Amino acid sequence: MALAGPITLANLPDTRTRLDAAPRGAVLDLSAVTALDTAGAWLVARYRENARDNGQTATVTGASAAQTLLLETVEAAMPPARGRPSPRRLHHSATDLLAELGTAVSGLAGGFANAFGFLGLVVMRLAWTILHPSRFRVTALVHHMHQAGLNAVPIVALMGFLIGIVLAFQGASQLRQFGAEVFVVDLIAISILRELGILLTAIIVAGRSASAFTASIGAMKMREEIDAMRVLGLDPIELLVLPRVLALVILLPVLGFIANMAGLIGGGLMAWTQLGISPGMFRTQLLNNTDVSHLLIGLSKAPVFAVIIGLVGCHQGMQVEGNSESLGYQTSRSVVVAIFLVIVVDALFSIFFATWGI
Repeated sequence: MALAGPITLANLPDTRTRLDAAPRGAVLDLSAVTALDTAGAWLVARYRENARDNGQTATVTGASAAQTLLLETVEAAMPPARGRPSPRRLHHSATDLLAELGTAVSGLAGGFANAFGFLGLVVMRLAWTILHPSRFRVTALVHHMHQAGLNAVPIVALMGFLIGIVLAFQGASQLRQFGAEVFVVDLIAISILRELGILLTAIIVAGRSASAFTASIGAMKMREEIDAMRVLGLDPIELLVLPRVLALVILLPVLGFIANMAGLIGGGLMAWTQLGISPGMFRTQLLNNTDVSHLLIGLSKAPVFAVIIGLVGCHQGMQVEGNSESLGYQTSRSVVVAIFLVIVVDALFSIFFATWGI
């Protein structure tokens, strides 16, 4: 079959009609072809691929050196033919289950290794920044302190206030049976100052800031801005990760303190309206029976929680690939992982303090 004239995108429909009508396995003569572009080469490659699928061979003759090179390049770039999907197996053998378990364990170990490697890289960049303070971006730090810290004050204060109300209401209903309503002050103070205030604050910040970090860094990864930074000789860890992590380390204790004070105010208000404990009596009971060590113990967890939230959010952002599906998956994953690690570390803190009698 002889093809003549230009085989380009402009006359692609006519050429396609001729090739579709030609018998499979014909010899294509391109000696009279005056022009061949990528679209025309794809059409010829597609014809030869269909012939191979039918068990025949379609050859090309008369092509110039440039046309031959173009055809070879297009054929090499053609996607592989999709075979028929294998039938679904209804039963899994013990070998399949063992292989799936091994794959899951291997993936988990690889994820832990990657995370620890990222942690080591951040620590190294932090040490380098401490030795060279002029390289640190103060403007970025202040910006992220505003975004991740100050903007979270209303929701954190509201959460602490409501938690104080709930603790006072639930504690009063139980302590009233024994005539010990006054000890609801101790219940509120110790629970909020030692555990619930900073823990719930960290969970809120994890859901709010970890997802924001992952989304912003992941969007930059999708637009290849991080690759552009590396090409320009800029360090993404120094520019993107350190300001976010340090902003959380500075402001999470402040947010925890705000949550604690809001919780005490909410608990005191509920104790006043439901139990008749006046604000003066609430304050006296609080100062006499609650030590400041409970507040310090709770706030001592804040920097650790901040590092976990910041590192998880930034690390998941760095794992984003070049599509929106990966961005959504890593964003949701960062929230889940950050909250899970915060709860686990809080449990370890509780065991440590209980063991040492603190």
